[in-house]
Amino acid sequence: MKLYGYFRSSTSYRLRIALELKGLPFDYVPVNLVKSEQKDATYTARNPFGSVPLLEADGRDRAQSMAQLEWLEEAHPQPPLLPGDLEQRFTARELAYAIATETHAVNNLPVLKYLKDPLGASQDQVDEWYRHWLARTFTPMEERLAQLGTGEFLFDTPSLFEVVLIPQLYNAHRFGLDFTPYPHISRIEAACLALPAFQRAHPDNQIDSPEYSGQEQTI
Repeated sequence: MKLYGYFRSSTSYRLRIALELKGLPFDYVPVNLVKSEQKDATYTARNPFGSVPLLEADGRDRAQSMAQLEWLEEAHPQPPLLPGDLEQRFTARELAYAIATETHAVNNLPVLKYLKDPLGASQDQVDEWYRHWLARTFTPMEERLAQLGTGEFLFDTPSLFEVVLIPQLYNAHRFGLDFTPYPHISRIEAACLALPAFQRAHPDNQIDSPEYSGQEQTI
């Protein structure tokens, strides 16, 4: 497999986590979003969405991270990202898709760039926008986690939810979100970041990161 992505892209981060959790070997190919390499004609010929990640697997190029994650789960079911229990599978999807559709969709790089140019928003206004949409989803998510009485993870082991959550939390820290109201989310984050699979997938441990030193860092 080859994963084309960007070290700080939350969707690329999702795929790195999933591949690491499943123990699937892959080659990582950087695509520099700042330089708009995802819009290059050679790249869009393979991925018309002009986005990352692009997953090259089994002779096919696959786009869109949530669809890629579902494909990985079906093509490589062990170890699973979705529990065997029907209701638990729903819960994992409920929370994962809340992040993917309600938070990430309005906070991804093209939206943030559009806010600044042509709409003329300042960086402070963009940061406030980002935190607003984070809180709009994180607040009910925290309430749902409290209802469920979660431990270190949503269930016994990291699931689709954690795969999608952790990259969004990485960005939340970058944009200065106050995590005081989110103790359940913070506990799950700490438990995930203690695992080698999540550490290997972390942006700082990618070859296109300015923080990359050639040696894996413990996060």
